[in-house]
Amino acid sequence: MRRRTAALALGTAAAMVLTGCSTMSPEASGTVTLNMVESLTNPTRTDLLKDLIADFEQQNPKVKVNLVSPPTEQADQKLQQMLQSGSGVDVLEVRDITVGPWSNNGWLYDMKKDLAGWKGWEAMTENAVNASKDAEGKTYFVPYGFYGLSLFYRTDLIKEAGFSKPPATWAELVEQASAVHDPAKRRYGYAFRGGANSNSNATAAIEAYLADQVDPANGFKLKDGRTIFAAPEAEAAMKNYLKLFKQASPKSSVAWGYPEMVEAFSNGSTAFLLQDPEVIATVSESKSISKDQWATAPLVAGPGGKTVQPLATAGWGVAQGSTHKAEAVKLVEFLSQGEASTTFTKKNSLVPILKSATSDPFYRTGPWSSYVTMTEQPDKYLVVTQPRGVTWWAEWQQKADADVQKLILGKTTPKELVAGWDAYWTEKWQQEQ
Repeated sequence: MRRRTAALALGTAAAMVLTGCSTMSPEASGTVTLNMVESLTNPTRTDLLKDLIADFEQQNPKVKVNLVSPPTEQADQKLQQMLQSGSGVDVLEVRDITVGPWSNNGWLYDMKKDLAGWKGWEAMTENAVNASKDAEGKTYFVPYGFYGLSLFYRTDLIKEAGFSKPPATWAELVEQASAVHDPAKRRYGYAFRGGANSNSNATAAIEAYLADQVDPANGFKLKDGRTIFAAPEAEAAMKNYLKLFKQASPKSSVAWGYPEMVEAFSNGSTAFLLQDPEVIATVSESKSISKDQWATAPLVAGPGGKTVQPLATAGWGVAQGSTHKAEAVKLVEFLSQGEASTTFTKKNSLVPILKSATSDPFYRTGPWSSYVTMTEQPDKYLVVTQPRGVTWWAEWQQKADADVQKLILGKTTPKELVAGWDAYWTEKWQQEQ
């Protein structure tokens, strides 16, 4: 998922939060005021939410919504402080990496009973319904969309290199990216992620090589209970992944994170990019490559012809400390269905939660079509849930990113890397028992 940045100071964020809290009390007229806090803030998104909220308020004249938008870099921290205080939050943005610790601390309200007879479930995809429930069947948030990987590629460059279609497997990706790669012409095969969150693409490769063996309920486990890193295919995946860096990526990509990867593809210097659908909007605005020079393809598969789609998600939840839970749930319902949901997913370039999207021309044509393909072929593009809710997820990301850096710099081997990751997760899970 993209990590957006913001330049506002922490003091400003605190002031915003305090301003939001000051309007908490219901007005004398009987109007209920809800405080809604977002965390993945950016100006365009905030304006969109304000428009959707205005529609909700028009339909519910006795409910007013105060949108609080802390800068993204401090948002989760500020939300945690507000939740910890037990007041000031009614509706909030809940992510797959925050739902675990926040629900464990008793800060999130279980909406299961409130939503038991809700007709909105019938319109949702199976992925969306499943993502709304935790292991115990509790509903702490309703997803507003998904972030899923697909392959962005240059149609003109692969044709020039002699290929009639985009790569379908990780091995083919290395082959095609290597063929395009020509540093002398400042033309590079692949926009490699060697910096922040580099672990995500590395584990995507490993999961693809294991596909059928992966536990759908825990993408880091095999069905026999071992970690995915314990299987010999994990080492094979990392050997191939290392080739992708050495044979087809610019040397500077050793430090590339999200912005650098996307820029390298958008400015026309790289032929392939593995990224989330939100990049569609960014590339579409590029003045360096035209719309007929690029497209997307489904996530590349492992040797067995299947792959694993580790969907990341977020959504809207209700705070346990809210004194207006009925109205808060009503707002969550409104944002999660019909035109409000469709507008939010389209304008934020998210994989939609509604079944109707598969017949929508917006998703069936152009760069979005690869996501429809993956949705319609669940036996080939297997959806799994990664253990993003564990308390040590941030620690894992830091460790794994550092290890990927060591790998591409030649300071460790694929065998040593997966052995270390296997030991790490095995120990963590044993400590949980």
